Amino acid sequence: MKILMVCLGNICRSPLAEGILQHKADLLNLGWKVDSAGTGAYHIGEPPHHLSQKVAKGNGINISHQCARQFAKEDMEHFDRIYVMDASNYQDVKRMSKDLWREDKTDLLLNELYPGENRGIPDPWYGTEEGYHQVFDMVSKACDNIIKKYSVTTTII
Repeated sequence: MKILMVCLGNICRSPLAEGILQHKADLLNLGWKVDSAGTGAYHIGEPPHHLSQKVAKGNGINISHQCARQFAKEDMEHFDRIYVMDASNYQDVKRMSKDLWREDKTDLLLNELYPGENRGIPDPWYGTEEGYHQVFDMVSKACDNIIKKYSVTTTII
């Protein structure tokens, strides 16, 4: 399973989502590959925001190795699932994907918690550290549902 998390700048929300889901998948030895990207080109090559790193580290997840990149239309072919953080990101991914657009593999991340409600995860960029903790909690819960939904469990008799 290859999953891409997408936000605007790829330094706050999507790096947290990448780190959280990869961490959870690794703990369960699922063999998943999780990546992240931004729809904007504002922060290409930069590490995640220092507060995203701090909140992740406080929860036992190191995201300091991540490097911001921009979403590319080829990502639509490379990944099995693409999760976006809000409706604006969804529209940008759709526009940027052009002829490769696949609605069946793209969704808002919080639809894993609130199906069909198309709720967005707020961008903590202009706020305080508390906003990063709130984003972490929302993303973590959604990632738990992704794990339940897509992990293959086997029973040994």
